[in-house]
Amino acid sequence: MSHRPLLLGHRGARRAAPENTLRAFDLALDHGCDGFEFDIRRTADAECVVCHDARYGDMEVGKSPLAALRAGGEFPSLVEVISRYASRAFLDLELKVIGLEEAVVELVAQLGPDRCVLSSFLPDVLQRLRRLNSQLPIGLIFDRVRTLADWHQLPISHVIAEQSLVSRALVDEAHTEGKQVFVWTVNRADAMRRLRDWEVDGIISDDTELLGRTLRDQ
Repeated sequence: MSHRPLLLGHRGARRAAPENTLRAFDLALDHGCDGFEFDIRRTADAECVVCHDARYGDMEVGKSPLAALRAGGEFPSLVEVISRYASRAFLDLELKVIGLEEAVVELVAQLGPDRCVLSSFLPDVLQRLRRLNSQLPIGLIFDRVRTLADWHQLPISHVIAEQSLVSRALVDEAHTEGKQVFVWTVNRADAMRRLRDWEVDGIISDDTELLGRTLRDQ
């Protein structure tokens, strides 16, 4: 049987449901994914919430309480997501801002090291996570060529690369150094199959139905 990477929805099944919602996460699993990537910010009342953008409607997430944000629509907390999916999904938690690290580390304590990765574009966040818990799987996300060298200098376990930057040589080099490689955002079946053949460890896609249909039983 061919190597099969983890199949992960990008903010859930965002082509079929509002992104970063429980509906989107449920659909990603229904489509055959192993889990999903999602974004975390902090509210004015220090709640860790699932949200990509700094603003939600006319509110600034970091300056608004959770109750006010929820009045505008679906807005799950990290506690709710972990409680709902801890036993049945792989979780890729992207920390969008500095200051979340301690709360997130505490909340993911119930997840095993093979059930999650904490990821960020921000090296300071990753350094802080590593100091808080040396056993956590953590990953640097990058989408610019100038950051390709950064992963060598950071205490990470995962290289999480935009697909245009990924080559077979990069995958082999990361694996030689004992790191896993996740690739985003992969929305074509031929690219999914190519990355599988390169033996990447995770594929993140907007099109979870296509991802599951293409690779689930491969």
